[in-house]
Order: sequence, then C-alpha cells, then structure tokens
Amino acid sequence: MKILRFKLFKSRNSLSGNAASWLHEKKTLMSHQQSHEKELLSAIRQIPKTIPQNGTSSINISILLTATSNLPLTNLESIERTIRWGYYEILKTSTAFHPSTTKIAYHPLTWLDLCHENGFQREKALRAPLGPAPNAIFFAIAMRRLNDWAPKVREAARERLPTIAENTNPEFVADVLCATLPHWVSWGRIEEEDRQILLEIASINQVSESLKEKIVSATSGPMASVLTQLGRRSVFDSHLNDIAKKALQPSVRAKAYRCLLEGKVTWCAGREWKWIDKHYGKGLFNPILHNRALTVEAPFLETLQSASVDHSPIVRRVAGEILIRNLGRLGDAALTLAEQLASDSSRSLAERGRFILREMIKPD
Repeated sequence: MKILRFKLFKSRNSLSGNAASWLHEKKTLMSHQQSHEKELLSAIRQIPKTIPQNGTSSINISILLTATSNLPLTNLESIERTIRWGYYEILKTSTAFHPSTTKIAYHPLTWLDLCHENGFQREKALRAPLGPAPNAIFFAIAMRRLNDWAPKVREAARERLPTIAENTNPEFVADVLCATLPHWVSWGRIEEEDRQILLEIASINQVSESLKEKIVSATSGPMASVLTQLGRRSVFDSHLNDIAKKALQPSVRAKAYRCLLEGKVTWCAGREWKWIDKHYGKGLFNPILHNRALTVEAPFLETLQSASVDHSPIVRRVAGEILIRNLGRLGDAALTLAEQLASDSSRSLAERGRFILREMIKPD
C-alpha cells in the first residue's frame, strides 16, 4: 500500500512538474511576443520624425527594417497585425501626413503599405515597383496577400509575387516558404492557382538549393511537412536520396525514404468534414490526400537496406513496414533483413522482425 501511495505521489509530482514547465514556456513565449510588439510599435512611431512636414518625401522605413530583420517567422499574423495597427496610428495622428488638410498627403508607396488598412492601397503597393523584399518579414507579408480578404489584392499578389521572389534574396524566400508551407492548407482564401505560384517560386534554382540546405541542416521545425508539400512538384525528386542520407531530423529522413521506397509522394491537400452522428452533431475533419509518382527511380533493395541500418528507430520502422509489404519480391534478401530487424534494439521493431520471420516460415 505504501509503495502504491509513493508511486501515485511521484506520478502527481511528475505531472505537476510537466504542467509547470509548459506554463513557464508559454509565459516566456508570450513575454517575447509582447516585447516584439512593443519594439515594432516603437519603431513605427519613429517613422513620422523622418518625414518633412510637406509630406511629399519618401517614407524612410529603415528603422522598421532593423526592428523586423531578426524577428522569428513563427507568428506572422501577430507581426502583421501589429505593423498595421502602428501604421494606422501614424496615418491618423501624424502631422507629417496632414500638412494642411484633413486628407492624407501623397507619399510614395513603400513596403509598409502592404499592411495598409485600405485594400486599394495594398493593391497599389503590390503593383508599385518596390524592388526586392528588404527582409524575410516583408516578403512573408507580401506572400500572405495571396490570402488577403480583398479579391483585387489577391489578384495583384498572384501577378506580382513571382517577380518579387526572383529579385529577393533566396535565403529570405526559402525561410518564408519553410514557415508557410506547413500551414498553407489552413488559408481559407488561397486558391489552387496561388499554390502553384508558390511552388513555382520554390522551383527557382537558387531558392530550391537554399530550401534543400535548410531541410537537410535543420535540427528542429516542421521540415518533414515542408518536404511533403514541396513534393507536389518534381523539382525535389532528384534531391530525395541526399535528403534521406544526410538530413539531421529523423522524421525528414523517414519521409524521404518512404517516398523513394513507395515511388510516390503523398501530401495533405486540405480537410473535409465527415459526419459520424448527425443526430448528436458529431463529426470530424478527414485529411484529403493526393499523391504523385516520382520522376526518379531509386534502387529498391539498396535503399531499403540503407533505411534498415539508420540510427533512428523512426526510419527503421519505415523500412520494416516496406519490408512487410514487399516480402514476395525480395526473395532471400528478405530473410537477411528480417533477421536484422528481429535483433533490433527497439522492442516494437524487433517484434515486427519476428512477425516477418514467422510469416516466412509458414507452410504455403
């Protein structure tokens, strides 16, 4: 009885410790976010001081560029909302924009106007010759215009975004794609044509090389999801073998090996609602899966052997799954792989290997 009480006490302490750790991380994240918002607002409020009182000179947003250059791309919606609110404040209150009348004086468009409250102004900014995006944040804001609530803004983004991407630092473009692709299925206004434009941007030579390096070298983040979405186009097919062998994240290696061994790429194109019980209002969102055959062919047995000796059980599990599906076509090589799997240090994988051995020795 004492032992049971001790175990319960220890379990409760462990749970409370995990909860405290989660709360601490959440508070730290919120604190950083609030700090970023204050820094952004402070930078935006300094902008009117750089403009002559006649309001006809170009807005100098160098202060804002400094404030946004090192911001993480994890909460783009909050960053954009903060910039929009700060810009709205200076447009309504600054005398630099109201020299003699109640109307806003003319000023050359800048990247800041992509966050303007007025859709006509956002459209004009997209169509203006703004040049390359000055940093990743502003390229992300331009990309998010594909999901803008104004149809004309989305149309302008569709036309102008490829040109902006070609002239922008490919590192900025790759960073934004890595932050955007895992979540773009949740964009309610983006159309399939717009997704194809983003995939065309990812296919630009320098951008695709930068994306590959990020996928291979990243130690955290949803890079497996990025690789999955990039698989809609064939440009990354030739990189899958390198990614499978060199990527630092086991989930990325597992995804690359699965694609090579199955000969296809499968991705989530969205979600659809399926009723379970209409009477009680119960249902769930099921993923809509699409796939595409690879344009390259990897040597099956060699690739399977490589996956089976990977140092991560996540990758070896993929090898075991593919082995079970292809026992008939592998012949004697299947026995060697099954014996190797049966002696795996992971208990679940070893059991899978023993299952394969039992299936192989069954009489016909």
